[in-house]
Amino acid sequence: MPAVILAWLVHLYSAAGVVLGFFSIVLVERGDYRNALWLNALAVAIDASDGTLARAARVKERIPWFDGARLEDIIDYLTYVIVPSLIFFHAGLLPEGAAWIAAVPMIASAYGFCQTQAKTADHYFLGFPSYWNILALYLLALATPGWLNAMLILTLSLFVFIPIKYIYPSRTAVFQWLTVSLGLVWGVLVVLTIYYLPAPPRAMVYASLFFPLYYTILSFWLSSRQISPRAA
Repeated sequence: MPAVILAWLVHLYSAAGVVLGFFSIVLVERGDYRNALWLNALAVAIDASDGTLARAARVKERIPWFDGARLEDIIDYLTYVIVPSLIFFHAGLLPEGAAWIAAVPMIASAYGFCQTQAKTADHYFLGFPSYWNILALYLLALATPGWLNAMLILTLSLFVFIPIKYIYPSRTAVFQWLTVSLGLVWGVLVVLTIYYLPAPPRAMVYASLFFPLYYTILSFWLSSRQISPRAA
């Protein structure tokens, strides 16, 4: 029985992301984007750690009739798609008369989340993995022009439909130690960027782009070579 309780506690830990997502929406509606992103960052931290906890607690074995992966998808769609899309809409990040573009990621990502191979058997994401919260942070931090924001949102929405394999930082075995190490450094810079919003040091923000660039180049390279973790 204690083992089953522990498994449920892991699911409850995951479900906390829904609460964080809800209050992120409330804060976005109030124009408090900085604190909305703080809550979103906390939701991402839960998302990054709950899988390890679930495997340690053997939740699939102890509660086989409860689909933790579906719960995770619901939470991820809320925190990675809905919240940042609202930021695109409310924060004046889009050109005048083009607010409709904020809805495009929601449509594209709805398709992405419903693919049976959205997460492949060899631990990759198939298609752009809806990192809209990261894009929202950078658009706010860099105060980029609306036309550029619109172009980035539409381009990345298109990439949801293109079957490129993107690395899953905590599970893709290829260069995993390097990816996780760089990701931790990047995470510190992201936290500092949120802390200094609405006007973080631009040099720091530009420096933090090293990880998205590394992530994209490595993903495209591995996808083009069709390397599997077992081959690495």
